[in-house]
Amino acid sequence: MFATRILRQAAAHAERTPSIKFIGKRTIPASIDHTPKPHPASPTQSLPASFTSGSSHSSFSVYRDHAQQFGPLRKTIKADVGIGGARGSQLGPVNPPEGVFFDRNELPARFRRQPLSAAEIEAIETGGATLFA
Repeated sequence: MFATRILRQAAAHAERTPSIKFIGKRTIPASIDHTPKPHPASPTQSLPASFTSGSSHSSFSVYRDHAQQFGPLRKTIKADVGIGGARGSQLGPVNPPEGVFFDRNELPARFRRQPLSAAEIEAIETGGATLFA
């Protein structure tokens, strides 16, 4: 207990020099260009037409300010109350549309997980060591 306190006091009084040396003074750039640009690896080297013209979103932050919530939660967003303005029971039943499944076990048998055999479980637990014995 006393050794820890002594080490802490010694560390507090020791002169510490960092291993990393920074060149120059830290400065914040005066201006940063946030205009949209195409990705350097883009095959067309241009932005999509929907992004540059006809869109009211000039930047991602503007888009984020106007983004809408889709799905059942959208019904709960009210201007006067905000998010969560309706109870979950008021949203109605949650049934998947035709062809959509919530769980893998609802899929046809060919898409379900196959049960593991005892040999496969043994190989997993031993890291494959029993396969070479």
